[in-house]
Amino acid sequence: MSLDSDQSPPSSSRDWFFPSPSFIHPASTSRAAAPPRRTFSASPSPVKKSKPYVPEATIPHKLAENRSSPSSYQRPVPRRDPKYAGIRRRVGFTTELESSGMRDVQEIHLAEKTTAGKGSKVAPLGRSRGGKKWVAVIALVITCFSSVVQKNFSLHNQVRNLKEQLFQLSIRLQACNPSNPVDLANIIPEDSHNSSSKSLKNSALILSLVLLALPLLIFKYVDYISRSRRSSENISEEVSLNKQLAYRVDVFLSLHPYAKSLALLLATLLLICLGGLALFGVTDDRLADCLWLSWTYVADSGNHTNSIGFGPKLVSVSISFGGMLIFAMMLGLVSDAISEKFDSLRKGRSEVIEKHHTLILGWSDKLGSLLNQLAIANESLGGGMVVVMAERDKEEMESDIGKMEFDFKGTSVICRSGSPLILADLKKVSVSKARAVIVLAEDGNADQSDARALRTVLSLTGVKEGLRGHIVVELSDLDNEVLVKLVGGDLVETVVAHDVIGRLMIQCARQPGLAQIWEDILGFENCEFYIKRWPQLDGMQFEDVLISFPDAIPCGVKVASNGGKIILNPDDSYVLHEGDEVLVIAEDDDTYAPVALPMVWRGHLPKDFVIPKSPEKILFCGWRRDMEDMIMVLDAFLAPGSELWMFNSVPEKEREKKLIDGGLDISRLVNISLVDREGNAVIRRHLESLPLESFDSILILADESVEDSAIQADSRSLATLLLIRDIQAKRLPCRESIVTHLHRVSFSQGSWIGEMQQASDKSVIISEILDPRTKNLLSMSKISDYVLSNELVSMALAMVAEDRQINNVLEELFAEEGNELHIRQADLYLHEEDELNFFEIMLRARQRKEIVIGYRLSTAERAVINPPGKSERRKWSSKDVFVVIAEKE
Repeated sequence: MSLDSDQSPPSSSRDWFFPSPSFIHPASTSRAAAPPRRTFSASPSPVKKSKPYVPEATIPHKLAENRSSPSSYQRPVPRRDPKYAGIRRRVGFTTELESSGMRDVQEIHLAEKTTAGKGSKVAPLGRSRGGKKWVAVIALVITCFSSVVQKNFSLHNQVRNLKEQLFQLSIRLQACNPSNPVDLANIIPEDSHNSSSKSLKNSALILSLVLLALPLLIFKYVDYISRSRRSSENISEEVSLNKQLAYRVDVFLSLHPYAKSLALLLATLLLICLGGLALFGVTDDRLADCLWLSWTYVADSGNHTNSIGFGPKLVSVSISFGGMLIFAMMLGLVSDAISEKFDSLRKGRSEVIEKHHTLILGWSDKLGSLLNQLAIANESLGGGMVVVMAERDKEEMESDIGKMEFDFKGTSVICRSGSPLILADLKKVSVSKARAVIVLAEDGNADQSDARALRTVLSLTGVKEGLRGHIVVELSDLDNEVLVKLVGGDLVETVVAHDVIGRLMIQCARQPGLAQIWEDILGFENCEFYIKRWPQLDGMQFEDVLISFPDAIPCGVKVASNGGKIILNPDDSYVLHEGDEVLVIAEDDDTYAPVALPMVWRGHLPKDFVIPKSPEKILFCGWRRDMEDMIMVLDAFLAPGSELWMFNSVPEKEREKKLIDGGLDISRLVNISLVDREGNAVIRRHLESLPLESFDSILILADESVEDSAIQADSRSLATLLLIRDIQAKRLPCRESIVTHLHRVSFSQGSWIGEMQQASDKSVIISEILDPRTKNLLSMSKISDYVLSNELVSMALAMVAEDRQINNVLEELFAEEGNELHIRQADLYLHEEDELNFFEIMLRARQRKEIVIGYRLSTAERAVINPPGKSERRKWSSKDVFVVIAEKE
């Protein structure tokens, strides 16, 4: 075969069409037809390079006349030929058609304004033409890029054809001269075996370009169609399609938590695939190698520096730019995810994975005392887990808990932010696995607080997994207790804070020193109630059970045959049956056990016990929400002819209305009569108008107007206390007497504190204290007894949370009927200087159906509950007192 015999152009060469400049300008296309399209083919010579087509109107006339290759161009066109005058004018964009087209546009705009004045709506022309312009520009860019890539392919084809011809000539030369062999391996073209796959490479390149431009074209087309439809249908309120698509994408990203990550992964894979296809089209590598090379460009933007050739460089740079954008978005997503996780941990949004923990819902001033009691209760177990959830910031809760001045004793406290009314938040704190759930009452209005507690109980009963533990609810009003128990059923135990404190203050006013005893019994620091079954006691009478525990004091029996009812202070003849449990007062649940019966001498009471009842005169300073309940309790306890003075800032006309609304019928009061006095308890002249020296007991209540602030309420109570004691000290005749109590000798006779202590011997004052820090001032001065209302309620909540059965015991001790705590004089059980042990005193008290649980010596300041060494004898004084559980008188 001769060299001249193979002069045909490559098989892969094609004819390419380039739009004339009139295609770009929309005004010219609207007024004149497009010029005839010209075609060209590649040069027949394989050595010559193909040139891009240039419109003939833009070629100088001399160059057009000197053309000599009829195969590449058509016959030259005369310069003055009027046939092509329109083409030259359209290329120059200076024809009259353009100006006329502009006039048409102005006329159209004028018509739009006129039509708009008549009420019709027409879309502006510029918008539709703007969409066509964008599509034209995109199409032109894609066409130019395709022509460049095709030129590159044409050059590759020419080089391959030359190599094939050289290979054939070398074969002929070797056949003519066998003595001088030629190395055919170096002459054989490397891509000769890929000639059949060239069309595949072209298809891959075109496919990558089409896929790359397809989203943009679709977006512009959708926008164009949306605007056209609105202009044609005269609907201006309809949402465009691109906005609908953007909305759908936004909803998808918002509803699916991993949508952003999946979108980023899809974009990365798409970029790798498109880049691999493009590299496969412009290089001679295999598709797998091109995909791997595309990934390296995405992962490291510096890898594209090794590319050779215009096509590979262009594709590699494009892939590198896409890779930089993808990695920037990836860093943004990772940074947002890390920040969101830390923010979730900081704000307490993570889930608590715990079992058998105590869950506290809400936040109030009682939380500190409650956490302290729970920590003491869990000390014997090595510590426990307490979870607090409230509608507060987690950091603020942790900061406030950290400021509390007590040792947690190994108990861990976890705080979470959330609402107890939302099931998702309840699930976040593992409410179904908690052994007890405590619902705290909010500070403020009692009805609103109880209503929120009721909604919280409804949310707790709606937990799908169910509750393993019980619910302890703190209520502010006794009237709402029935409704909460109706909703919660058997899962709920209620503690009415105001009811408990009101009744306790009345008991302490009638029996000074009882508040300290209640602190010891309700708190976990000393002795408290426990219920446990002892099979070895079956068949024994309660009188024998009473002296069977050297380290505990039996107080009652939980009867199994009566549905688990707890009988407090049963008869001596009661016999324990199988399944019965014993209620005791002990230091801890593992510190006591029954032993063999000791030898105890019963003896006899020295005299008949008759409690004389005489009329009393009591003063209430302040106003509480449960005033009507306190009045009814006093009417049941006091002797006929007693007086109750109420001194507060509530107008007298409103008091009767409030009492009647609370359920009190003043006309049915039997033993007491009400005396109303209006005034301010912190103003001295108002207090001096009262006969303070004549009252048997004075109760300083935390006034309803300031009970939301513990510090303000305590300051008011303390000021009232000091004023009353000072007035009493100046009025009582015993102001110059010598102090006889040993615990008061540290104060001089003439000092103001000494005078107030002497006045306290004639009158009992009980102050309601909300803040535990205030009790230090009162305990040091010895001028008043006090009731720590918030702390006592917290103790009761903690005790019921540990064992819900204790709530029945507390309800009976604070109720109007049944048993309660009493303080008895020692001469009711023994003679002066008698030498008896504690067991013998217990048996003597059983003759009056009383259970002695402790004593207070005349030389001591505090009572001893569940004393050790019960079998040891000692001498007693008639001034000593005993603490007993007896029926209400």
